Amino acid sequence: MAHFAKVEDGTVTNVIVADQDFINGLSDKDKWIQTSYNTYGGKHYEPDTDPPRKYISKDKKPLRKNYAGVGFTYDKDKDAFIPPKVNASWRLNPDTCLWEAPVLFPTDGKNYWWDETSTSWKEITADGSVPPEP
Repeated sequence: MAHFAKVEDGTVTNVIVADQDFINGLSDKDKWIQTSYNTYGGKHYEPDTDPPRKYISKDKKPLRKNYAGVGFTYDKDKDAFIPPKVNASWRLNPDTCLWEAPVLFPTDGKNYWWDETSTSWKEITADGSVPPEP
């Protein structure tokens, strides 16, 4: 069994688990593209690891950059599934086919959210609120 994404006009409309023989028997089999649940950011990870995506597999090659999801696009030239762009300021990383903020995420151990208006990370306080600007 494998995962397959149905791609219509460049957009993933469905993802299923099926045998290759089942896909081959479909009248629209050319719309179904295999995807790997263990591929993320152009790397193949060992399945069932805790935490997920901790151990990179040296035995398996990544498949189409990312596991497909409904609403993702499929870029035929890159042979990659790309998630929807959530923030206008973010840019696509060509190596991972993931969207990245124009400012690196802070590594100070605090919790942050992305503020598109100021194109910056804003700290979330313990009570869940955002502190006022200084």
